[in-house]
Amino acid sequence: MSNPILVELTRGGIVESFHTGALAICDPKGNIITSVGDIDRPVYPRSAVKAFQAIPVLETGTADHYGYGPKEIALLCASHSGTAEHTTLAASMLSRAGQSTDALACGAHDPLHLVSAKDLYKRGEQPTRLHNNCSGKHSGMVAACVHCGDSIAGYCDLHHPHQRRIARALHDFTGFDVTKGPVGIDGCSAPNWAIPLRHLSHAFARLITSTGLNKETAIHARTITAACMAEPFLVAGPDRLDTLAMTKLPGRIFMKTGAEAIYCGAFPESGIGFALKIDDGNGRASEAVMTALTQAHLRMTENFDRLGPFKNYAGVEVGEIRISESLARAQEQLSHS
Repeated sequence: MSNPILVELTRGGIVESFHTGALAICDPKGNIITSVGDIDRPVYPRSAVKAFQAIPVLETGTADHYGYGPKEIALLCASHSGTAEHTTLAASMLSRAGQSTDALACGAHDPLHLVSAKDLYKRGEQPTRLHNNCSGKHSGMVAACVHCGDSIAGYCDLHHPHQRRIARALHDFTGFDVTKGPVGIDGCSAPNWAIPLRHLSHAFARLITSTGLNKETAIHARTITAACMAEPFLVAGPDRLDTLAMTKLPGRIFMKTGAEAIYCGAFPESGIGFALKIDDGNGRASEAVMTALTQAHLRMTENFDRLGPFKNYAGVEVGEIRISESLARAQEQLSHS
């Protein structure tokens, strides 16, 4: 099944670029409210599922033991921009478990925040593993290993006890047997299980509503989503859509992006979950789709500068980023849900 066009970019009156993809929108019982494209093909959710990767950190008592509050829990779920606030908190999470940056299996990369990256090099410093956008998640994984008495060495190996805990959490929320599907290695070296959008959207609807969860897991789910919505800057960073949306719409949306144009999340007021994948991995397109869905469901006009006319470097309006007819139909269905 070929996925339809979801987003178009125009210039000079014609479509210059377009992006195909698939989208699933689901209620807490697993009923698909509306969908576009192939929602049954397993896709790698990448960092969009960090909330579920955080579940074992709370489940094992690690978060309580090391005094993780909303800020630390938000950073567990973050694909952060590498600002000083992000890196300092990740270092603190590690130190509480008696560990240092050397324990992290994620590599080092420049801060995603350009100003932070420039400041780093102006000081004559090189980026460390703390600047990796996944350092919060990894700090939590390392802390959980220490607290549970597991080996830190190889904590990203597929069959390590902590990764098995994560696989169970993903199965419990999605209802999809991740052990029978493809599994890849994420950019941060952790396993990433391929899951269909149908199941991902249902998982996020359950995460935000606690539908079908046992009492303890429901408490952890609420703690994680509340932390992310309370600390949106820590989840991403300056001018990042996750941060902008959760800041401007407090308590009305929980959202998390992943590499290669994945977006997942939920609308707390209605309990609706969503999962999106843009085929060519273009983040411009995934952010445009998410903006359109948020506008439709929350009946808002804010476009976060992700939709509509755009200008060149001289300030001249040269084209438009717009949603396709296929997505507009799904948007219309969502607006009535």
